[in-house]
Amino acid sequence: MYITIYSDGASRRNPGPAGAGAVLLDEQGNILNKVCKYLGETTNNQAEYQAAILGLKTALEMGATRVQLRADSELMVKQLLGQYQVKKPELKPLYDQVKSLLNQFESYAPPQHVRRADNALADAEANRAIDEYQA
Repeated sequence: MYITIYSDGASRRNPGPAGAGAVLLDEQGNILNKVCKYLGETTNNQAEYQAAILGLKTALEMGATRVQLRADSELMVKQLLGQYQVKKPELKPLYDQVKSLLNQFESYAPPQHVRRADNALADAEANRAIDEYQA
């Protein structure tokens, strides 16, 4: 099964209360699943990686064999593609976890950077995680 994962992290203040969100779509673009998780106090970049991890773990649980990760974090995507180095020590274990999860699939398309407007559903999930925790 092929799944496209849109992921997004949100942090109010940076660092601040943060959430991770992911939306998983089938090959026709139908929503298969939406997930979110409150992360506590963290940076936006850490939240972006946590969102990717959440989406990838969910795809594995759903039985996906092939995936593509899409995110509006240019930094994270370029790091995953090897175009940027991971310089922040707090991001390295998250980066390693994303790479490890990607390698658990039979295959994966290269992660893709998308415009913020094209990632609105994942953004809504990340913010929902924060809102529900703070309610």
